[in-house]
Amino acid sequence: MMRRLLLAAIAAAFAGPAFAQAPACTPRVADSELVKPRTLVMSTNPTLPPLQFVNAQGQLQGMRIELGNEIARRLCLTPEYVRIEFSAMIPGLAARRWDMINTGIFFTEERARMMQMIRYENNAVAISAARGNPRNIRTQEDLAGRTVGVEIGGFEERTLRGISQQLVSAGRPAINIRTFDNFAVAFQALRAGQVEAVTSIDAVAAEYDQRGEFPRVLHGINATPAALAFRSRPLAEQVSWALQQMLADGSLERLFNQYGVQIADRAFAIFGPQ
Repeated sequence: MMRRLLLAAIAAAFAGPAFAQAPACTPRVADSELVKPRTLVMSTNPTLPPLQFVNAQGQLQGMRIELGNEIARRLCLTPEYVRIEFSAMIPGLAARRWDMINTGIFFTEERARMMQMIRYENNAVAISAARGNPRNIRTQEDLAGRTVGVEIGGFEERTLRGISQQLVSAGRPAINIRTFDNFAVAFQALRAGQVEAVTSIDAVAAEYDQRGEFPRVLHGINATPAALAFRSRPLAEQVSWALQQMLADGSLERLFNQYGVQIADRAFAIFGPQ
């Protein structure tokens, strides 16, 4: 069943991928290390404005999309994106459906035992409340007994469940956690009053706050590096090289500063099975 769902999701995702012109140079990565010759296929979950989202014209936009495009250009590869839910990304990487997870996946030692990971971006978990913050959520303790939405299967869900366990240990009611396929659906549920808050990441919560939609009432929770993830170590090594080049010429900091993102690891070390 999981395999059928994954294949169906991949087929739908490829119906409208984003492409760029093939670069006129020699690729730095052998075709044997890639899903498609001379192409860097990346999975993304474009429901996290301003880091990754789809604009009104149906085009992929955001910091991570720009980053992926620039990495591909420096490796002399054509960037190609597969739009897919986060829960399918790690199985799809293992099944060679894409070369790189480019969705800001949080780094954990457990994940680094499964795939190659490069920590590149610092991030933290945040809580968004309904407009006007009618429940007056100001602290983590204020989440006790509240219904909170979150994308299924990610670091954000794990963090939220950890907060709930801490509340129960302190004698407070557990958080009523509702999981959704992606963050866009979670925020739609908040807009519709189906949940009282949403757990996402700082940059996303800040974006909704700046739009005047949902106040970011808590942020900076469980700060952890986010990573790019790969099946192929040779590919990871070349992506690390590209990031180092971007750091050296200042383009990486200019991109990150534009979106208020911090660099996690300036060495761009590779963590994963040898």
